[in-house]
Amino acid sequence: MEDLTRALWLRRMIVAGLLAGLLLLAFQVLQPFIVPVIWAVILAYVTWPAHERLVRLFRGQRGPAALVMTILLAALIVAPIAWLVVLVQTEVIDAYREITVLLSRGLRLPDFVLELPLVGDWLRDWIARISANPDELLNEIRAFLDRSSGEFGGFIGGVGRNVVKLVIAILSLYFMFRDGHVLAAQLSRGLHQFLGSRVDHYLVAIGDTVKAVVYGLILAALAQGTLAGVGYWFAGLEAPVFLAALTFLVALIPFVVPFMWGGASLWLLVNGETGAAIGLFVWGLTAVSWIDNIVRPLVISGATQIPFLLVMFGVLGGLTAFGLVGLFIGPVILAVLVAVWREWLAEKRAEGDPVG
Repeated sequence: MEDLTRALWLRRMIVAGLLAGLLLLAFQVLQPFIVPVIWAVILAYVTWPAHERLVRLFRGQRGPAALVMTILLAALIVAPIAWLVVLVQTEVIDAYREITVLLSRGLRLPDFVLELPLVGDWLRDWIARISANPDELLNEIRAFLDRSSGEFGGFIGGVGRNVVKLVIAILSLYFMFRDGHVLAAQLSRGLHQFLGSRVDHYLVAIGDTVKAVVYGLILAALAQGTLAGVGYWFAGLEAPVFLAALTFLVALIPFVVPFMWGGASLWLLVNGETGAAIGLFVWGLTAVSWIDNIVRPLVISGATQIPFLLVMFGVLGGLTAFGLVGLFIGPVILAVLVAVWREWLAEKRAEGDPVG
């Protein structure tokens, strides 16, 4: 009997070791595709009601419905990115030409800027050198690229990798739409085997948090674009509505919006509109930038009933730990922990334990 028990224990240890090894190897194989698949899952989940209506329109044929839905979402994602790339290239060329014209006329920054510590003397010398020879600006750019060829090559490589990840995410999105209902049912049954009926509360918490993060992201970008547009209009910039729309698209990426209103402020400054430049800079610093850290956590907190401070930590901490997808992973992790905590408190109260 003892030998049988020892053999059973040893067999279980071997099976557990083999399973752990297989899981580790599977993680190594799938690691490059985890983030794109997470993005596909998020997009599919948020747009699932629209996909189901499309399935009914196609009379239950999920393959064609998934293909149409994937093409629509891919167009909504790729078109703005392509537009931004083309726009940035065009604007950089136009900005270089206008800066060259300004320098040829003699650029004069306000005295308080030239008197700034550390940078004032450098700006004065740089402007004097560029004003004497406007082509020096192009030489400066070329010299910078030569010094930073390694970083520039790494950046180009990063862009290429991101394009590949985008293609993988779109491909995964099609299969999520086509087979998502089967995968969700299998996942639910598997989790029920380990956690029982309580897993339903965790899945609800995850779903509510993902939706709230998406809505918060869009609302925060809309608020930032609107407030920035007001600032552009008061500052007297051309095409404030266009700049506001561009700011909205840029605001979907965290911490990029300051480059928009900061660049506009610098442009006003070099054109001699010091008052408008300072006003736009202060408006962007006090009103526009703080919206991202207020609207999004408020929306997530209100939809998920999670404390505001915890949501803010989840958004910022997730972004730091996991990158852009951490905007969703961070709040989801904290939402599940809060759900576990609340369920434990509810069980204790049901048992008559006066906790919480």
